[in-house]
Order: sequence, then structure tokens, then C-alpha cells
Amino acid sequence: TLVNRQCDIDHPTQGMSDMAHGIRESGGVENLKGKKLAMTWAYSPSYGKPLSVPQGVIGLMTRFGMEVVLAHPKGYEVMPEVEAVAMKNAAETGGKFTKADSMAEAFKGAHIVYPKSWAPFSAMEKRTDLYGNGDFDGIKALEKELLKQNAKHKDWECTEKLMATTHQGKALYMHCLPADITGVSCKEGEVEASVFDRYRVPMYMEASYKPYIIAAMILLGKVCA
Repeated sequence: TLVNRQCDIDHPTQGMSDMAHGIRESGGVENLKGKKLAMTWAYSPSYGKPLSVPQGVIGLMTRFGMEVVLAHPKGYEVMPEVEAVAMKNAAETGGKFTKADSMAEAFKGAHIVYPKSWAPFSAMEKRTDLYGNGDFDGIKALEKELLKQNAKHKDWECTEKLMATTHQGKALYMHCLPADITGVSCKEGEVEASVFDRYRVPMYMEASYKPYIIAAMILLGKVCA
């Protein structure tokens, strides 16, 4: 049985682990409908984080009637084909898919927040071509360019102040891990240490679903083959 653990387009095992965690935390899959989820870009001192997680999240959560908001600075767009899937899913399930250009707008009233860094789709296309041509000098130049671009958006950080604007100030914080934690794993990163620490146990539970998701995929692959 072949299981897609991650590709350039999607991260199915992570997305379904996130979904299982969300279902448990909200008391049932039926309770996800109408809930707002903020999938937002966040600053990282690293340049090459994949798009598969945000793309997987907007593609999957909209299938359950959620109100999904995708937020990122200009230039950090995801694949348009995936956005089209999210729009289609939202229309079919009574959910909603919108885009925002600030974390503040996305976090406002959100029930779940998922602040994570990713590299622009256009940059990943360029990097693929550079690797294909064996242009390692070009890859180094691209890395410097993307790090410089990231540094312009250090204010895209999940803070206590932003968390206070979520639904009743108690939104569920999600991350695929490892997170770039400000003052802990890096000088400036995706999330304030106090926010991360508060959700440390729930995030371990979120991550713990993945082996079971993979096992279920293998079982279904054998049964349905």
C-alpha cells in the first residue's frame, strides 16, 4: 500500500491529524460546521517551508462546512488550483473560503488558528527548475532573496494580543511542528513562547493522531483494493 505522507501539493496525513484533533476538541465532526479557521502565514528565519500544509488545510477543512480564511503577505500565494478546490468545497458544504492580507483580520473571531510559515509557490517553482538544472549558485542566491523577503514580515507572529481577539479569546492553536518559537528556537519566529507553551499538550495530541491516520490509510487501501 502506498501512502502519500507529503507532496508538493498536499500533506494528507497531517491534514487528517489536524482534522481528528479539531473534531475531538469541538466535541464532534458536526460541530465544525460554521466554525472559523484562520490559516495564516507566519514569519520564520527559515526560507523553504513547504506549501503542502496550508494547501492541505484549506482543501480539507472546507469539505466540512467551515469558514476558512487564508491570510498571507503579498507574494506568498499558494497554488491557484488548490484555492479553486477550497472554493468549490465551501460552496458544496455551506462553508466559506475567503482570503485576507493580515493576521489580525484572519484571527478576529476565529475558533481555530493555524499560523505557519511557507515559501511562495512561485519561489518553489523557481527552486525546482534550479535543482533540475544543477544550478546550485542560483539556489544559494534564491535562498538569500527569500530570507530577505521573509524579514520584511516579522510582525506576522502569533501573539497573546492576537489570540485575545479570537472567539472568546480561546481559539484552538494548531501547528504541524516543529514551530519556530520566538526567544526559544529562534530570536524571532512564528509564535510567542507563552502561546506555544499554553498549547503544548494539545499539540502533542494533535501530532499523536498521525500514526493512526497512516494505519487507517493502509487498512483501507488493502480492504478497498
